[in-house]
Amino acid sequence: MPAYGEVIMRLFVENLTNVDFSFLHPGRGLIGETWLASIELTGELDEQGMVLDFARVKSMVRDYLDKHIDHRLLIPDQSPHLRLRRGESALELSWSYADKQIQSRCPHQAVTNVNAEVITTESVADWCVEQLMPQFPATVRKIALTFSPEHLDGPYYHYSHGLKKHLGNCQRIAHGHRSRILIWRNGELNLQDMRQWSDRWRDIYLGTADDQVKTRSASNIGFRYRAQQGEFYLEIPAAQCYVIDTDTTVECIAQHIAMQLKQQNPQDTFKVKAFEGLAKGAIVEV
Repeated sequence: MPAYGEVIMRLFVENLTNVDFSFLHPGRGLIGETWLASIELTGELDEQGMVLDFARVKSMVRDYLDKHIDHRLLIPDQSPHLRLRRGESALELSWSYADKQIQSRCPHQAVTNVNAEVITTESVADWCVEQLMPQFPATVRKIALTFSPEHLDGPYYHYSHGLKKHLGNCQRIAHGHRSRILIWRNGELNLQDMRQWSDRWRDIYLGTADDQVKTRSASNIGFRYRAQQGEFYLEIPAAQCYVIDTDTTVECIAQHIAMQLKQQNPQDTFKVKAFEGLAKGAIVEV
């Protein structure tokens, strides 16, 4: 059999899963985000003639991202903007940026400390690979994990929130999404209405009025509640916060937008399709 030199074998899974989370940015503050995850493995063929079974790859990576990235607040451990104090059951942080400040106190499981100075698709992917690599068999020589935002042609916004009544990880006070918005006025898609709401909610925190508490700073708004996972507190600049009277589920978000539009334009009919991250959301018609 002729020798062709070393054969490099790579296994790939594109758009393996998506993660919804929030992170702290040195210029923009608290940002809700949604990323698609893809992975590539370089290695030798095993006894099955595979680098690794697809089912095992998907299970391992999805499980890891679900536990450590999805519905969490990602903070860059090496950033000079960060002040951090770890207690026995909770973590307290302060994030200073552009003459503003964000403060939070929450259970450890609501936060992921990424060993980086800034949170980017590359820095988070590199950090995840360091944690994932020991879980793979020795025949896998290299892992390349990539994150990318969904390609969106129309208006969208980044929002963060927390749902205290939720029994799952949505109860965490600072997790978020990168979300499309579609609005029909009198049966026709209305780009102006869509842009208005995407501009209004760019890098926004959506809070519930019942959770609002006083803060020492007149320029900040605070939110506090107790949920199944523990007690949560967040203080954020008022300019980056939007308070509604209901919970901030995607159903309530769609309803709020629709009712605001209807109150301003009672003669018109509206349909609002609000997304919560990727390919899911709620539709309200008034």
